Amino acid sequence: MMNNKRTSGILMHVTSLPSPFGIGDLGPGAYRFIDWMQKAGQHLWQILPLTPTEMAWGNSPYSSPSAFAINPLIISPERLVDEGLLTRRDLAACRLPEKSRIDFARAVKVKRALLERAFQNRSRSVSFDRYRRKQRAWLEDYALFMALREFHQGRSWVDWPKPLRDREPKALTEARREFRDVIDFHAFCQFLVERQWTDLRRACAKRGIQIVGDLPIYVNHDSSDVWCHRDLFQLRKDGWPRAVSGVPPDYFSKTGQLWGNPLYRWDVMRARNYRWWMQRIERNAACCDVLRIDHFRGFVGYWSVPATHKTALRGRWVKAPALDFFTRVQKRFPKLNLIAEDLGVITDDVRDAMERLHLPGMRPILFGFGGDARTNPYAPHAFSPRTVAYAGTHDTNTVRGWFDREAKAAERGRLDRYCGRAVTSRDVSWTLIHLGMQSVAERVIVPMQDVLSLGASDRMNLPGSAKGNWAWRVRSGLMTASLARRLRRLSAATGRVD
Repeated sequence: MMNNKRTSGILMHVTSLPSPFGIGDLGPGAYRFIDWMQKAGQHLWQILPLTPTEMAWGNSPYSSPSAFAINPLIISPERLVDEGLLTRRDLAACRLPEKSRIDFARAVKVKRALLERAFQNRSRSVSFDRYRRKQRAWLEDYALFMALREFHQGRSWVDWPKPLRDREPKALTEARREFRDVIDFHAFCQFLVERQWTDLRRACAKRGIQIVGDLPIYVNHDSSDVWCHRDLFQLRKDGWPRAVSGVPPDYFSKTGQLWGNPLYRWDVMRARNYRWWMQRIERNAACCDVLRIDHFRGFVGYWSVPATHKTALRGRWVKAPALDFFTRVQKRFPKLNLIAEDLGVITDDVRDAMERLHLPGMRPILFGFGGDARTNPYAPHAFSPRTVAYAGTHDTNTVRGWFDREAKAAERGRLDRYCGRAVTSRDVSWTLIHLGMQSVAERVIVPMQDVLSLGASDRMNLPGSAKGNWAWRVRSGLMTASLARRLRRLSAATGRVD
C-alpha cells in the first residue's frame, strides 16, 4: 500500500555505478551514490533485476540463468580486501579505465579472476554454512546448474546428456561429487554478493532511501529454474518450449517483440498454491522495499507465440489468473509495495485487475504529448496521486534522445504549448522532470541519464535490438554537488522533500 507521501527518486542500475573494475558494483562508488542521493533529497532508488547476466544473452538483466541468484559481477573487490579475502596487490593488477560504457568481456574476465582468488583464500565460515542452509531451496540447484553449464561450455541444459537433462538422481549425485569445488565456488559468490547487498541496503535505510526492485514476469529457458521445475512450464517432452513469450506490435516494435521465454502452466501453479512464485517473491522482498512487476498485463492475459515462429506477429492472447494470484501475494506479503508496469497494449481487463488490486501503474511523461490531450493518460494533468510518474524508462530513449530523434513536430508543438514556451533540446530533460515533480503523482522516478540531460547514445536499452544494450555507466565526476542541490531545490519546491 502507498504511504500517501510525496517523494521522488532515481532510476539507475547497480552496474551503471562508478567502479574501477569495468562494471558498477557494491563498493565505494555505490556508497558515494547514495550519499549524493541523500544530498539531492531523493528517497527512491529504482534498479533493474539483480539476477545474473550472460554475455551470450546480450547481458540483459531480464535474461538470467536464475530467478533467485544475484549477479556476482556486482561484488565489490575493494570490500573483499576489507574482509581479508583479497589484497590490494590483487586489485592493482585488475583495475580498468573508467569509461561511460561497460566492456563486459573484460569486466567478466577481471571479476572472475578476483572471485576465484577470494574463494581460494576463504576459511571455514559458520556464517557461510548458515547462509547455504537457509537458501538451500534454490541455491544448491543453481550452483550445480552453473557448474554443469560451464563443464558443457555454455550449452543449454536440453543439449546435455539425457541423464543430466532429465535430472536422474544417480547422475545428479555423481555430478555433485565430481564438480564439488565449482559448486562451492558459485554458492560462495552468492554468499558474498548477498552480504554486500544487505550492507548497502542497510546504508540506504539509514539515509531514508528505499530500494525499488524489478521482477521480470518470465524466466530464461536455459535457467536452473526451468531445468529444475519443468512441469511448471509449457515444454515438450525433450525440454524445448511448445510456445514462447512476447508482445504484439506496439510503440516499441512494428512486428512485436519475440522474447522467447517459456510460458507458465498456470493451472499447475495454481494447484500448488503458486509455491514457486511465492518463494520467488519472498526472495525479491528480502532484497528491496518496493517491487515493480514487469509486464503486469501478462499476468492477466499473455501473448503466446508458437515456438517455431520467427516473429511475435501471429501470437494469441491467453488468460492468466492475475486476480487470484496477486490476491494471494498481497495476503502473504502485506507490507510489500507493488508497482504494476502497465505499458504497451493495455485492455479493460488489465485496468480492472489493477483497480481491484489497488496497484499503481507507470506513466512515462515523454509519452504524454502524442494524440488528444483530453484522452492521453500519460499527460501530467491526467495523473492520479497513486500514479508513479517517470520521465522515461530503461526501455525508452532518454528524454533528450526522444526529443532530438523521435518526437514528431506535432509532439514538440504540444510540449511547447503545454509549457507555455519553446522547449529546446538543451532544457527538455529538466522540463519533463519539472512536469513530473509538479504533478499530483505521489512518486516520481527519473532515469539518471535524464538528470544529466544525456542524449540518445546514453540510453540503457533499445527493445528489439540484441546488441549494445545494458552497458551505460555514469562517470563519478558527473554527480556533482551543484546537480544535487538543483534536484533537491526542485523536490523541496514541489513538496517531495523537507
